[in-house]
Amino acid sequence: MTAIRPRRSALYMPGSNARALEKAREIAADVLILDLEDAVAPDAKATAREQVCAAVKAGGYGRRELVIRVNGTATPWFEADLAAAVEARPDAILIPKVSDPETLVEIGNRLTTLGADLSIAVWAMIETPLAILDVERIARAARDPATRLTCFVMGTNDLAKETRARFVPGRAPMLPWLASALLAARAHGIDILDGVHNEIRDEAGFQAECEQARDLGFDGKTLIHPAQVAPANAVFAPDEAELTRARAIIAAFDLPENAGKGAIQLDGRMVELLHAEMARRTVALAHAIEGRSVP
Repeated sequence: MTAIRPRRSALYMPGSNARALEKAREIAADVLILDLEDAVAPDAKATAREQVCAAVKAGGYGRRELVIRVNGTATPWFEADLAAAVEARPDAILIPKVSDPETLVEIGNRLTTLGADLSIAVWAMIETPLAILDVERIARAARDPATRLTCFVMGTNDLAKETRARFVPGRAPMLPWLASALLAARAHGIDILDGVHNEIRDEAGFQAECEQARDLGFDGKTLIHPAQVAPANAVFAPDEAELTRARAIIAAFDLPENAGKGAIQLDGRMVELLHAEMARRTVALAHAIEGRSVP
């Protein structure tokens, strides 16, 4: 089984806020997205770039995964952002508004030209109508190692803006887009994170949205406030009941009398080998979360 890296919570941190970048070292998010794009005003872009890259170089973030979100490829800041990010060597670089696979091929070429360390991955924001319409081809770009694509991040705010869809409980207008992106990601072996929940004080709504994303199959959720980290971490982690069931399935298939069987009965239910595979992943995720607990 491929090693699992927990991505239950991915917190956006404004790159222009030096205090926030320092505080992030104490926040128990699995992923920190150090933002040079939406959270930063135009006149603060250069300062944000310097602060974010200095913070990544300085380290001190423990096991947290560090991702730099650069400005879009069509902006005047992109080239400097990308070069600075390469030098800082985060875990990944998040590219906004990826609407076609050719963009990822070009990003991969630029990273090669810049001599980017092979450990730096590329994440893609899926946040335009064109991206949704072409999401399978975009995900398929991950088959080419040169693109470095390992994760999708849903940009639900931008999708709402471009489509005029409303934010409603249950997110019915967005479910087809979320499901399409998730299917594409899974078809081509990459992770996928759900979009943000904008109402910081709406704890019940946030909880419901996390549970919906988990049930759809998302690996985690992007966040806009530290208060959202603990609930997201809890929802996207296996609970004790899931772990107990998973361990029982694994133990049953490991019995000598069940060797070679494709299906068995367990507690009055038919259980197949695919359920054993799912159970092993559940236990592996729990172990990965325990091993990467922060701070």
